[in-house]
Amino acid sequence: MPMEPLERELLELICTTCNLREVEIDRLEGDIPLIGPDSPLGTDSLDALEIAVTVQQHYGVRMDSENNSRVVLQSLASLAAYIREQGGAKP
Repeated sequence: MPMEPLERELLELICTTCNLREVEIDRLEGDIPLIGPDSPLGTDSLDALEIAVTVQQHYGVRMDSENNSRVVLQSLASLAAYIREQGGAKP
């Protein structure tokens, strides 16, 4: 499934935030896991914290609990959906 524009924007932002230089963005899909051993990005819980802070700064959307952030950060698609639901996505 190809990435939506917001998912691609998020992936680029995550790659910049977490210094992921060797990620081939065009080869990834929106349903990839963002964090953990199954993630093609190689990101961990410290990266998750950085991603949450960056999303809050960039989109004005806050993840209010650890459980909420685990659900939201499951994939690019779930993160993009959360940002849209919270009104943080630019039209």
